[in-house]
Amino acid sequence: MAKFEITKRKNGEFQYNLKASNGEIILTSEGYVAKASCVKGINSVIKNSTEEQRFEKRVAKNSKYFFILKAKNGQVIGTSEMYESEATRDKGIASVKKNASSAKIADMTKK
Repeated sequence: MAKFEITKRKNGEFQYNLKASNGEIILTSEGYVAKASCVKGINSVIKNSTEEQRFEKRVAKNSKYFFILKAKNGQVIGTSEMYESEATRDKGIASVKKNASSAKIADMTKK
């Protein structure tokens, strides 16, 4: 089962990773000062991941492929890993679309 894992960075900020059922990270957030803001970011991913136009396909300077997910207001709410090809990047987008709406939230900061 897919899940959003909330973790705490070394600088004290919270972030989430959306993990597919195989445990692979398919989307990572920016850092948030408050855990509540991180949860709002997760809810924004769930809402926006159903809309194709929210995904922006990009190519990095190292020629690897990735995507970002944006909210309706244009704010970046998640960034993918780097992919070797356009096809694998597009599979990553499909995985976010498929998994985000049913993913559970796991707060790893309580462990």
